[in-house]
Amino acid sequence: MGDIAVVGIDCAFPGAAGVRAYWDLLVGGRAGIGPVPGQRWEARDFPAVGDSGGFIDDADVFDSDFFSVTPREAAAMDPHQRLLLPCAWRALEDAGRAPGGLAGSGTGVFVGVMGGEWGRLTMSDLAQVTPLLGSGSSAGMAANRISYHFDFTGPSLAVDTACSSSLVAVHLAANSLLAGECDTALAGGVNIVLSPSLGLVYGQLGLAAADGRCKPFSAEADGIGRSDGVGLVVLRRLEDALADGDRVYAVLRGSAVNQDGRSNGMIAPNRWSQERVLNAAYKRAGVSPAEVAFVEAHGTGTVLGDAIECAALGSVHGVPRETPCAIGSVKGNLGHTEAAAGIAGFIKAALALHHRIVPASLYAERENSRLRLGERGLRLLKSPVRLPRGENIAGVSSFGMGGTNAHAVLASAPRSPRAVPASAPRSPRAVPARARADAGAAGVFTVSADTPEALCRNLAAQADALAALPRGGAAALCRSSNRVKTGLPHRFALTARSTGELVDGLRRAVALRTPAPGGLRAAADRPWGRPVVAFLFTGQGSEYPAMTAGLYRESPAYRRHFDAADEALAAHLGTSVREAVLGGEEWGGRPELVQPALFAVGYALARTLTELGVTPAAVLGHSLGEYAAAVTAGVLPLDEAAALVARRARLTAALPPGGGMITVAAGPETLAPALAAEPEVVAAALNGPADTVLSGPLDALARIAEELTGLGIRTRELASPYAFHSARTAPVAAGLRTAPVDCAPAALPVASTRYGRMLRDEPMDAEYWAGQAEEPVLFDAALGALVRDIAPTHLVEIGPQPQLTRIAARAGSLGGAELLHPAPGPEGTGRELAETVAALYRCGLDPDWEQLYAPEHRRPEPLVPYVFSSAQRYWDRPPASVGAPAERRPEGPPRTEVPPRPEETSRPEDPPRPVVSRETESDGAGSDDPVLVAVVEAVTEVGGYPTERVVREARFHEDLGFDSVMIMQLKNRVEARLPRVGEVSVQQMLPALRSVGSLAEFLDGVIMARSA
Repeated sequence: MGDIAVVGIDCAFPGAAGVRAYWDLLVGGRAGIGPVPGQRWEARDFPAVGDSGGFIDDADVFDSDFFSVTPREAAAMDPHQRLLLPCAWRALEDAGRAPGGLAGSGTGVFVGVMGGEWGRLTMSDLAQVTPLLGSGSSAGMAANRISYHFDFTGPSLAVDTACSSSLVAVHLAANSLLAGECDTALAGGVNIVLSPSLGLVYGQLGLAAADGRCKPFSAEADGIGRSDGVGLVVLRRLEDALADGDRVYAVLRGSAVNQDGRSNGMIAPNRWSQERVLNAAYKRAGVSPAEVAFVEAHGTGTVLGDAIECAALGSVHGVPRETPCAIGSVKGNLGHTEAAAGIAGFIKAALALHHRIVPASLYAERENSRLRLGERGLRLLKSPVRLPRGENIAGVSSFGMGGTNAHAVLASAPRSPRAVPASAPRSPRAVPARARADAGAAGVFTVSADTPEALCRNLAAQADALAALPRGGAAALCRSSNRVKTGLPHRFALTARSTGELVDGLRRAVALRTPAPGGLRAAADRPWGRPVVAFLFTGQGSEYPAMTAGLYRESPAYRRHFDAADEALAAHLGTSVREAVLGGEEWGGRPELVQPALFAVGYALARTLTELGVTPAAVLGHSLGEYAAAVTAGVLPLDEAAALVARRARLTAALPPGGGMITVAAGPETLAPALAAEPEVVAAALNGPADTVLSGPLDALARIAEELTGLGIRTRELASPYAFHSARTAPVAAGLRTAPVDCAPAALPVASTRYGRMLRDEPMDAEYWAGQAEEPVLFDAALGALVRDIAPTHLVEIGPQPQLTRIAARAGSLGGAELLHPAPGPEGTGRELAETVAALYRCGLDPDWEQLYAPEHRRPEPLVPYVFSSAQRYWDRPPASVGAPAERRPEGPPRTEVPPRPEETSRPEDPPRPVVSRETESDGAGSDDPVLVAVVEAVTEVGGYPTERVVREARFHEDLGFDSVMIMQLKNRVEARLPRVGEVSVQQMLPALRSVGSLAEFLDGVIMARSA
């Protein structure tokens, strides 16, 4: 059998809500047994069952809004299904996967579930049967419910082999993975003790423990105590998990399932079948029984069951070995979780291998001597055992009451190869002292949620969990949050280097999002679209010594792309610009270095951002910046652009001295008289209505500057040794015309600063670049055209320091776009690049986060799982009682049987939370529009929502969870409330089913048309 990796776990067992709590319960030697909740049944009415058992706290809690389930459907759903949905979400998060990212995938779901008690309890009154009860009460839909809500298209099946159901589900999931039916599988089981009925059966069979506690292999063992439980594991083929860098808890080496056949009783265990299933599993796993360090046994604590199981275990494991095979059973801690028993033991074994500690078996102090464990080569664990280094092997057994037996063989996870650090900067002088930053690499910590309230709740949970960690770098944690916490509509992103900085930022965010008493919570964290990004490439004049050295040091992606540009340039320059750029020496007056260096920076920044998923909707380049813009637009390949830039740089360096440039706070019309008096001076760049750059001889520029200053017009000399974009650059233009250029049509819109408009079909050939060198830069006109045609939400400046964004801001040419700069100047590091990506993520971008991190930070780090709302509770049936069955209430909004804790409910002063968390004014059901009122009433009746929760903007599928059956019910109720509508087919209604408001508008139009 091929190896299967256990990469994710989630569970909830009595006294242990979550994986960490479960492990703490096990290693602490505690039990989760307690009194029967009054919500289930009155213990005094059923003395034969006892008054104790293992019960999950808050088994009635279900965040129906999160899963887009209407309150009416949630009330009709089997609690088994309600427990599975959040468990599946958390398990996938624990596996390092954003659950929403698997939508549409062939992920398989295999769930062990025993019987159909909810169906018997809710479907017995035939007069009250509804479609929602039909789907909600079927145990067979337990797995399908997960597949439906998560949009998984792989195998999806419920498994009922009684108490072995969940381990059989794991076996089937592993085989499905090995057969290639799916690449990821959720497997496990769930059990809720809904009534005392099965307990009565156990009592009549003499199998029920008087105190409701299982005491496996103990002299005190007297039977079974029933318990709740839910657990799921995420399984992948080991080679896939290792290739993707997943954390692996343990490896499933093999498993087997068999049947007792015709034994000495339908529900009696069979020693020989148990022996056979163990041997078959070890054979498939390729291990011998002597290699098995411990077995998590079925161990129910019944006299016959323990005796038969120990005989089978001894027969298989009682072989010559250094130490006896250790055994134990988690049922001493939890009770018998029935359909979830196998997964409870499987998770315990996986965690034991992961932590290299096997917890003690409860009630082992008084070992049952009649089991003769020592003689059989077995030892009952009376205290925790530390496992040795290297591979350890464990077995897990689970046996069904009807004779279906399962055994799984687990092994320690292989040691992960150490991450190879990113290549260091090649130049020993690449990181000058002034460019040093904090030791920790910058990352972006992300959290997402379905509502503003949920976002605040999860930010607080992350802050509390991270505060408990040792202080250290935050990059790996950030990377894990990007992989797991990014799939929901309300978004948060924080750039940080250390855990301390991260915790402080999270707590500030919580404080900002926590409304004052009586106030409204802000809902500005949800983007309603994707950002439209334009890249602005800076030209000459933005250079400085050691430019982008901090970014080069901290960002492997930037370093890789800069080195690629440097290599392409070196083929034409005969030297590297890396030393000049990063070394910190003054080199500003050498165009043969400045121009190629600026191109390398622009190219590397643009490639880094596009690799991170920031795809520009358009590009604009200012003068020299247009070369890198052309590469980004797909016009020029890197080598061709490098050759052009190197040629331009050599031609520029050959120009005679004596030219210069000044910037003037005036437009061309104001400057016309001065320019007429100095014919050698020209307008070299039109950056704004009152922002012009003049170029020409130094003496002529000095005379113009003196004249303009006398008129009160500000001027400033630019540090330029040449008169760019004037007649003095004619030799450069002539040289650029001599060699053909390999150019292609632009793959995305280009705002041409040569033409002052969006590029049409004109090629960016040799003639283009020649004219571009000697003609004025029409930046203001080009940017205006870009803003009009593209309507960008964000302008990202691509260059070593801000220049164009400041010019555009002065000119008022931004069109409301937000300005971003990933390299803001001499103090810039990788942090600004991270913040640029974070800002775009907050506005709706889904980045390729992986490229933000060095290889040594690309390791999984555990994060607190999603914290669901606990405000909604569903237990739509009275407690079981003696005598005739109580009349079941018809489906309706949820009823709170157990009062929620104060901290889990909204404060009285808080307004009702709408279905869609959006800052919008809506009259809801109080509207004067009678059609809207009728629609809202019909929606509340079908879905079970309170009227105030159904707002005009609520979407039927995404926000209200309506399916095709509910739409039919809605249609019938709307027609009944609005007789003037007449009969409307669902096909006619479909286009209007975008939201409550759109349906009301459609129906209003129907009424008007039929009244005409």
